[in-house]
Amino acid sequence: MSFNTALSGLNAASTDLNVTGNNIANVGTTGFKSSRTEFADLYASSMLGTGRNAVGSGVITQSVSQQFTQGNLSNTGRSLDLAISGNGFFMTSDNGSRIYTRNGTFNTDAAGYIIDGSGNRLQGYGVSSTGSVVNGVITDLKVDTANQPPSPTSKITSTLSLNSKATTPTTTPFDATNSDTYNWSTSVDIYDSQGNSHTMTNYFVKDSSNNWSMYSLVDGRSPTNPASTTPMTTQLTFSSAGQLTGISSTDLTVNADNSLTLNGWVPAAVTNANTNPVTWGANGAAAASGGINMDFTKTTQTNASFAVTAVTQDGYSTGQMSGLSVAEDGQMYATYTNGQSKVIGQVILANFANTQGLTPVGNTGWKQSLASGEAVVGTPTSGTLGSVGSGSLEESNVDLTAQLVNLIVAQRNYQANAKTVQTESTISDAIINIR
Repeated sequence: MSFNTALSGLNAASTDLNVTGNNIANVGTTGFKSSRTEFADLYASSMLGTGRNAVGSGVITQSVSQQFTQGNLSNTGRSLDLAISGNGFFMTSDNGSRIYTRNGTFNTDAAGYIIDGSGNRLQGYGVSSTGSVVNGVITDLKVDTANQPPSPTSKITSTLSLNSKATTPTTTPFDATNSDTYNWSTSVDIYDSQGNSHTMTNYFVKDSSNNWSMYSLVDGRSPTNPASTTPMTTQLTFSSAGQLTGISSTDLTVNADNSLTLNGWVPAAVTNANTNPVTWGANGAAAASGGINMDFTKTTQTNASFAVTAVTQDGYSTGQMSGLSVAEDGQMYATYTNGQSKVIGQVILANFANTQGLTPVGNTGWKQSLASGEAVVGTPTSGTLGSVGSGSLEESNVDLTAQLVNLIVAQRNYQANAKTVQTESTISDAIINIR
């Protein structure tokens, strides 16, 4: 039995050396999880029992357990380098076969699919035609690099502060080319259906106390007739407290909420630059189908200097994809050269009731098994799942110092068990040589 006991010790020490060596070899492997050799002692079985006289029969490798502790995160700056902080695994697909990994080094292939180093496609939730995430439907995540189509302006919101101490201009009538005929002006770029940019300018003229006129032009032309420079006119009335209380216009539609609607805008362009003055005409594009809503309801009149608090509009030109980012909840955003961004998908994570039951398949990947249970899938930061960090990777969780110490211990164990074999051999020789 001594030989068998020593051989079991040699086998156990050899397994420990292999496991420790594998840990050391993968100290620089992204997403790698270290393993630990776990041993159990052996005793010969007896129907009668051996009581306190039992002598062990050696050692057995009970299991090689994986240590799914968090690895350190290192910054890379690449948007498709993803790291999980907390529980969960990335889900990838190898032609329909699910593989789970903590290695978040992803790229895109020629078709735009997000893949890992083995070509497996990252799984997640796609988006609908309206741009919302379709929860619950797992699909291959893809980066669509097509241009973002333009969107015509449908709403302008202006928050201004007019100076109540301003005097009425003495030079009349209003002329956009003569600054003596108005008090102030403010401009905003608006867009037609083809993504062409146009400048809408609103000029403010004080008529009397608490009463102002606003003249509106687009590219210096009448919004509805490019051949004309006649502006659209709106009257603004303020209370003694400086709040906008009345708005009226014969050129623009006044809505119930005191906002305005510009209907019939004809996007214009110079059609003949050789005439004097140059000739303007329709550029072939269209305005937003419902017109342009112009909201000045937050405009006030105070004794402070004229100020533009905010002017916003919702249109934009054609945009080329310029960047990609992933939020901690896994939502992927594409950014465009026109300043817009949109959600193009959402990364999902999977977790298991028993991670020790996962089957390693190489390339820092695992497959589920009966022992691990079914994958529980969800979005990052939901339930017990961790968050996703873009521009970083999870390093190997191998503690190199501890592994080197364990390597020395395993080597000594192997040598000690080899010595047991040598000693048993010496005893056997002595017995054989007895005369």
